[in-house]
Amino acid sequence: MPPPSRRTGWLSLPNLLGGSHRSPADAVPAVAPCPAVALYAVAPLRGVEHLVLDDLSAYADDRGWVVPAGCAVADSGALDQSPAMRAGWQRVRAAATGRLVHGVVVPSFAHIAYRAADWDRERAWLLDQGLFAVATDPTELLAGLKPEESRA
Repeated sequence: MPPPSRRTGWLSLPNLLGGSHRSPADAVPAVAPCPAVALYAVAPLRGVEHLVLDDLSAYADDRGWVVPAGCAVADSGALDQSPAMRAGWQRVRAAATGRLVHGVVVPSFAHIAYRAADWDRERAWLLDQGLFAVATDPTELLAGLKPEESRA
């Protein structure tokens, strides 16, 4: 098995599964729709947003997810700023409301909302939209919103 990526510490599913014992007739891959996702992060300084978005893009690409044009968004500043005050997060919300994306990929859920009350409000909104949310930080993967949690 290859070593984990130095970028975020994750391995793709095919690497975890290893070899397959399928016959050549089974080799035709199943065709499934690719989820479209928005990438979102808050960078501490202006000018380094692309560094964080590059990691998120690699994470989404490794899973076969599509990032529509304009849906890789970063704000700069402190994480504790209200999500309602972040122009980038509002762009992600607009993409979700317009049904351009099925989910959101973030470095950690604090990038969406740092304060518990803000997170509760944003989490409820994500669920109402039927979106999933994934954090690339492996310590937060178990806390993500899965599509089956949707209230829709």
